[in-house]
Amino acid sequence: MVPGAPDLPAARIRKLLLAWYDEHKRDLPWRRTEDPYRIWISEIMLQQTRVAAVIPYYERFLRRFPDVAALASAGEQELLAAWAGLGYYSRARNLQKAARAIAEAGAFPRDYAALRALPGIGDYTAAAVASIAFGAPHAVVDGNVLRVLARMAAERGDIKSQPVRKRLTTLAGKLLDPKHPSQFNQALMELGATLCVPRQPLCGACPISKYCAGRAQRLESQLPLKGAIQNKKRIELHLLVIELRGKVLLWQRAARSKRLAGFWELPERMQVPAARIDGAGKEFRHTIVETTYLVSVSRASSKIRPKGLKWLPKNALSELPLSTIARKALLQLTDNW
Repeated sequence: MVPGAPDLPAARIRKLLLAWYDEHKRDLPWRRTEDPYRIWISEIMLQQTRVAAVIPYYERFLRRFPDVAALASAGEQELLAAWAGLGYYSRARNLQKAARAIAEAGAFPRDYAALRALPGIGDYTAAAVASIAFGAPHAVVDGNVLRVLARMAAERGDIKSQPVRKRLTTLAGKLLDPKHPSQFNQALMELGATLCVPRQPLCGACPISKYCAGRAQRLESQLPLKGAIQNKKRIELHLLVIELRGKVLLWQRAARSKRLAGFWELPERMQVPAARIDGAGKEFRHTIVETTYLVSVSRASSKIRPKGLKWLPKNALSELPLSTIARKALLQLTDNW
């Protein structure tokens, strides 16, 4: 039995969960390798990003940067261009800082403490890489795992609070299969990603539903409990697509910018006051964390290049780190960017 959760027989849960995972796990590219570099890249990309969105980025990124040495020696613009669209760009910069530290050390760190000391690696990522790549007995606790455990234990506290997270992390450690930590961690994450989903969990297909206190109490759709969601900010943008002789007018964020440092953006209407709007524009929304951008984008013309803006070849845009909003705006007007 698991201390603090007497109705959870750890050995039985491990057996059922591992058998289910062996039969039902998704075929994902990072599950076909034992290379710690590739596993690490996948874990960083999967933070705050859906699996389906990550797969093409993961495969392209590894073609461009197949190992630690390639990533460590890449130029910043090349790195950001490869990451463009995934968001949370500090992840990419920290990846490179960590790659340089690994290259300097001469080998990929194998234990949790050494992994945790690398830039951009927190408790979750260190546990994931240590267990999946090296078989170290560290429980992995991500959002999916927290949801599964909160339901299993019928946890009624706020899942965002530290005491609740600490209790659930302790439970994860008690359930962890010490003989098969890699498979068990991945099985628990897979369960949360495919069956124990946020809304309308598929309890009928869950291999361990009989041990779920939340389901027994008919609370599975109400758990986990979360704190109040903050109101989202709304920002309106009017962007211009200005072309001239095969070039597009853009501006670059400063290297010290707090957001999207070094990325290229389309100009806003106020930045090119002399521009002439050509025809009707398009509109779309883009949400980043707690901010929703209401974006309108129009074609425009201007023979004058205001200070701070630059004409760049249209056929080179795919190699530049364009912000996601800029890319979306361009795609509103044409499929050929």
